[in-house]
Amino acid sequence: MNENNNLKIYISCTPGFEPLLLKECASLGIRPADEKTPAAKAQPVQSGEEKGGFEFTGSLDQIMASNLHLRTASRVIVRLGEFTAVSFAEFRKKAARLNWDTFLKPGQQVEVKVTCHKSKLYHSDAVAERVLGAIEDHFKQPAGKKTDEKEKQIVLVRLVNDVCTISIDSSGELLHRRGYRQAVAKAPLRETLAAGLLLSTGWDGTTPFVDPFCGSGTLPIEAALIARHVAPGINRFYAFEKWPIFEADKFKTLVEDARKAILPTAPALYGSDRDQGAIEMASANAARTGVLTDIRFACHAISDLPALAGLGLLVTNPPYGVRVTSNKDLRNLYASFGKLLREKYSGWQVGILCSEPPLIHALELGAPVSTLSILNGGIPVKFYQYKIS
Repeated sequence: MNENNNLKIYISCTPGFEPLLLKECASLGIRPADEKTPAAKAQPVQSGEEKGGFEFTGSLDQIMASNLHLRTASRVIVRLGEFTAVSFAEFRKKAARLNWDTFLKPGQQVEVKVTCHKSKLYHSDAVAERVLGAIEDHFKQPAGKKTDEKEKQIVLVRLVNDVCTISIDSSGELLHRRGYRQAVAKAPLRETLAAGLLLSTGWDGTTPFVDPFCGSGTLPIEAALIARHVAPGINRFYAFEKWPIFEADKFKTLVEDARKAILPTAPALYGSDRDQGAIEMASANAARTGVLTDIRFACHAISDLPALAGLGLLVTNPPYGVRVTSNKDLRNLYASFGKLLREKYSGWQVGILCSEPPLIHALELGAPVSTLSILNGGIPVKFYQYKIS
């Protein structure tokens, strides 16, 4: 069997998004290594990764497709090897035996990220130094000096109970960095988080969408990408593109196929905010994404939010105290918002991200159809879904 088709791969995501990630992966023909294990129980494997996700054995083609197409994934990594080590000499010797040639070029710049728990080798900087030494031993030449960020390969190392796992990052920048959001408003929402919220509602991109607190436009933009079937990573660079095993022609075909799948139009998509600066940022971000003509951005208060014809989806990330200010009482805003939803959006599906139950109660929308607990910028929040009656 071709070794490039028998790689141990781990895809990480925001905790709580595992079922969404699994569904996305299934559409690419990817299944977890142990389907009997609930995805929610999958554990993170490296320091600095998002918790949650799952592992599978797959191919270079699947690594490329995962990075290109997955909307909820944070990072895609490949296990290079696992071994036990209780001394630095043992560690360096075993690490040098790994198949570094598959993912690194001699003299390539390397950044090593290490986490250590309950191990005799507990000093992360010293472990990182031995990894660089092992790479030098393997290639019989020093690693490259820092130059272009695109030339840098991230190596992830975890030591737990004296067992070392070394992994290679295939993504480069984290996957929420689609490349379009160069301008951000206050308390921005990560692109992967916005996409996950939309996917969690079951929205298929064929009905109208509204975000009345759109900020820098992440939710409407991700809605446009979903509606038009635009692969989220279609306009960015990946770490795997500098691997010795990278197959440029195959990746070019993947990208070309993704471009052919893009739909020419989207349903009515609407984003508004009372901050004119935020609307200007949102418009600039949408323009960089190529979806500005798909979204109607407007600056006004929620009281002026128009009623759209038919039924659709409203998802928003409104202000909440911890996120914006701990001194301002936002209950009146939420009460007005809830009234507007009951009056103008009857029958609509609504999703609201918030950290404070009293604000949610002020909406007076009754019991939510479902809730999803996640972290937004390190703050525990819930995504409340309603069917407005």
